[in-house]
Amino acid sequence: MADITVPPPRRVAVVLFNLGGPDSLKAVRPFLFNLFADPAIIGLPAIARYPLAALISTTRDKSAQANYAIMGGASPLLAETRAQAEALGAALAAQSPSDITQTFIAMRYWRPFSAETAAAVAAFAPDEIVLLPLYPQFSTTTTGSSLAEWARVYRGPGRNRLVCCYPTLDGLVDAHVGRIEQAWAEAGSPPGLRLLFSAHGLPEKVITDGDPYASQIEALAGAVAVRLEDRFPDWQVCYQSRVGPMKWLGPSTIEAVSAAAADSKGVLITPIAFVSEHVETLVELDRDYAELAEQVGCAPYVRAPALGVEPAFIEALAQLTAGALAGDESVCAGSAFRCAAGWGKCPRQTGDKAA
Repeated sequence: MADITVPPPRRVAVVLFNLGGPDSLKAVRPFLFNLFADPAIIGLPAIARYPLAALISTTRDKSAQANYAIMGGASPLLAETRAQAEALGAALAAQSPSDITQTFIAMRYWRPFSAETAAAVAAFAPDEIVLLPLYPQFSTTTTGSSLAEWARVYRGPGRNRLVCCYPTLDGLVDAHVGRIEQAWAEAGSPPGLRLLFSAHGLPEKVITDGDPYASQIEALAGAVAVRLEDRFPDWQVCYQSRVGPMKWLGPSTIEAVSAAAADSKGVLITPIAFVSEHVETLVELDRDYAELAEQVGCAPYVRAPALGVEPAFIEALAQLTAGALAGDESVCAGSAFRCAAGWGKCPRQTGDKAA
């Protein structure tokens, strides 16, 4: 009888990208420095960018520490991302039991940094690497920056497959709809609320230079709004977290809350670009904008939670991973979304293979 050779199981590394957050109050200043020293955030030559990053991180350190102190002295982002990685790993093990799959976390501005994660992935010796950002919408300032850093530091084996964005993925839309309906029900199902989709803002120049982020935010908000049009026919996209003197995407969340008050409306606000709770949700949305709503008479003010380990979201990530591994593409692998022509910074249009 002839010997039957059984091929070894496929080794798959799934790398989850996120921004990261300080793990102590002492880490706030170096975290801010890493953020503003990134050329994707401040596009100046290093000789000017580094001194400016040092200045900004020094001047913002005290106020930023006060915000992180509200959350217990550290960002919850890493713990939330670890929970998502664990849930995704379990979903992938059930989905593809013949593979040896391991999830990894690569943070851009605080630990675990991409270099540390790259070494761990190389030691795992994968056949396939799925690069899966926890930013559903592509931007040069988030996914683009994380991919550039990964390409700089990874020297191990494995074929890269990039899921660059997934803004209208069914499971992502389902998860947002579920979180919004949950928040609305827990608030007593108040009628007549304006639904605000609040996203992290960007300078307008980033978008006019070809970044597709805002168009993808609008695409996701529109897909969610269609599902909720009976309860929330009145909805709007707005942008938060503005810093610096440049003109940013608008309207700002501050303006949107104030406008709702002027229209005698309450709001249900949902963090449409954030999949985890962190300073922008737990401080800006839950404290700063809630206080604004009280001051201007915008009531009720209801906030939907971030997605976290919402089952529909985790299943969506598992489907993206499977799709990325099944196809031949190395860019936009696993995702059916395609940017319209004209968004020149889209990886599919630039042919960026993150390698």
